[in-house]
Amino acid sequence: MAPWVLHVDLDQFIAAVEILRRPELVGLPVIVGGRGDPTERAVVSTASYEARAFGVGSGMPLRLAVRKCPAAVVLPVDAPAYDAASAEIMAVLRSRPGAVVEVLGWDEAFVGVSTEDPVEYARSIQAAVLERTRLHCSVGIGDTKVRAKIATEFGKPQGIYQLTRQNWFDVMGDRPTSALWGVGSRISARLAAHGYETVRALAEADQATLVTEFGPTMGPHYRRLGRGISSAVVDDTPWVARAHGRETTYQRDLVEREEVAAAVRTLAEQVVQDIQREGRPCIRVHLKVRFAPFFTTTRIRKLAEPTFDAGLIAETALALLEALGDDRPIRLLGVRAEMVPPPGGYEPPRTTGRGGPGAR
Repeated sequence: MAPWVLHVDLDQFIAAVEILRRPELVGLPVIVGGRGDPTERAVVSTASYEARAFGVGSGMPLRLAVRKCPAAVVLPVDAPAYDAASAEIMAVLRSRPGAVVEVLGWDEAFVGVSTEDPVEYARSIQAAVLERTRLHCSVGIGDTKVRAKIATEFGKPQGIYQLTRQNWFDVMGDRPTSALWGVGSRISARLAAHGYETVRALAEADQATLVTEFGPTMGPHYRRLGRGISSAVVDDTPWVARAHGRETTYQRDLVEREEVAAAVRTLAEQVVQDIQREGRPCIRVHLKVRFAPFFTTTRIRKLAEPTFDAGLIAETALALLEALGDDRPIRLLGVRAEMVPPPGGYEPPRTTGRGGPGAR
């Protein structure tokens, strides 16, 4: 039996959970975001396939999404419901014979398994998830995590796709580098500036050129991505958070210094509640600020000593804001507390970050 990596991704997860609770929405364009009020400042968390047909996508402002799809049903985000559904899905995956499960977010996970027939195993996962949760998923099969992750996109929705060393270049070779997991538009543009516009071109790229452009770590990494090479080890080690953060998009821009300070203090208090549950004090304060109309910046400052003091964290964040010397109205603020590492340190870096709809 050969080892395989399967990437399980729930189809339109958040929308699907909502539609289960409201069967009358089956077949209708559904958008989930914010408090469900498109007149407020909020973004789309997810959209049903019917809404996506109108060009609605995750991260899009709700107002724009509704302009694109006026007939859409807009619903508020219900994180506890998605937490519960996700926990049930992951329990199903862990119950499969021989499965090692690495959770990536609310709606996706890698499953490592040794099997003679990975396609049949993938089908058994789909059937088990559907039977237990009434939710559909797509499964990508690969001999590395990168190939499994990318394969899922070819299987959506409700499908299975296999991508391995044998068919990698047949499937991916002529596609743009932005089709690779972990290569966004900016990196793709930098690659294109050196003539590396396709996956095949990146796989054959001059490594010295990539090192000069991206550094000794990321340069070779991007070349490996072009070949579909990455770790094939699925790690079920429980994830330990490095930080907790809170942010708020304000329905009215913050202008007065007093209201900005009050907003930062509120965020700091919420963050301290989060890190107290972890039992690990803050060692660095991260500030995120979005000025009107839409300019975002972040700043970080290390504290003199670890603390659970919300006042000190707020004071540090406000000092970072003051140092920017920018008096434009503020539409978003975020405070993040980076914590003391746990005993034994953090797990080694993985080939993926945790995120997607499950990142909070």
